[in-house]
Amino acid sequence: MRASRLVTLLFTLQRLRGATAAALARELEVSERTIYRDVAALSAAGVPLWTEPGRGGGIRLVDGWRTRLDGLTAHEAAAIFAVGAPQVLAELGMSAALAGAQAKLLATLPAELQEHARSVAQRFHLDAPGWFHTPQQVTQLAGVAEAVWEQQRLRIGYRRGHDVVERTIDPLGLVLKAGTWYLAAGVDETVRTYRVDRITAAEPTGVCFERPDGFDLAEWWAGAAGRFESQMLRAAVRLRVGPRGLKILPHAADHDAAVRAIAHAAPPDADGWRELELEVESIEVAAGQLTALGGEVEALSPEELRTALASAGAELAARNAER
Repeated sequence: MRASRLVTLLFTLQRLRGATAAALARELEVSERTIYRDVAALSAAGVPLWTEPGRGGGIRLVDGWRTRLDGLTAHEAAAIFAVGAPQVLAELGMSAALAGAQAKLLATLPAELQEHARSVAQRFHLDAPGWFHTPQQVTQLAGVAEAVWEQQRLRIGYRRGHDVVERTIDPLGLVLKAGTWYLAAGVDETVRTYRVDRITAAEPTGVCFERPDGFDLAEWWAGAAGRFESQMLRAAVRLRVGPRGLKILPHAADHDAAVRAIAHAAPPDADGWRELELEVESIEVAAGQLTALGGEVEALSPEELRTALASAGAELAARNAER
């Protein structure tokens, strides 16, 4: 934590061109005594700082001194602040930028902070996709990412089922969700979502586009994901689920929907069974998902689901009866 705070203090002083200890304490949400200790640590590490007491005084970097982090390119800076693993940056064509940024960062930091940076790399690793996730063939990702950076309009081929359709789009941003890349793109004055692994071709048109005023990728994605989820879960079913079934349910059905259902379920009966209401995509899909619970689930409503589970159970029992 201290090493991180020292870096923050260094950049704050560089940004503000000096400040009082009280102002720095408010900025970093620490005490003034902590600020003075951190200033002493930076000075000992070779950062040229001076303090001026009295009214109008404060803590400043020596005039003209700046960290060598100014040598970062735009791609390297993006690579440092991107949230993700080296694999993600490699998919975006930014692995070289990441390596360059890390080298410059380590060369600039004082020895104490260099060791901290190395320690973080040795102790934390992000592997975002879930288990048994087969890497997708996102052959057009690097080209799409470049068009996003350059605000270049694209002509794409997009696979829908067995067909490939052509679209001309304004690529606004990329989102990595559970190991799958999605593209937010402007089409006919609306913003639509495209799965990047379904883009079969991406040809720059040579035309630049203007980003929509006020467009915020994170905010837009939160809304789009919420709408998608609400559209996917269009029905609700009433169930009784046994103790083992409650553990299986989040893995068999939609995870978030199952967690919500269990959180609002009725108290367990004497055998540990609980009644709950589960949001599902459709009755047909729910029947397929709930067979994974075996004898740990009973459908209370609708009757269509109860009939489907009974039929599946009878067919399974008949298929696996003794020969």
